[in-house]
Amino acid sequence: MNKNKTRKLITKRIRVTKNGKVMRRKAFARHLNAKKSAKRKTNLRRVTVANKVQSRKIRKALGL
Repeated sequence: MNKNKTRKLITKRIRVTKNGKVMRRKAFARHLNAKKSAKRKTNLRRVTVANKVQSRKIRKALGL
């Protein structure tokens, strides 16, 4: 029986809270920002909770 390896790429981008929530950054904030409103860009800076399906996949990749 083999151990599962942690996916290092995910460990650098994702945080798991004490209660087990998976926190992730929002997409679409890297470039082409001139046409986006200030409100939209502010909201893109926030960290958000990943949904159930994403969380399950991420936990598996992290070995949790």
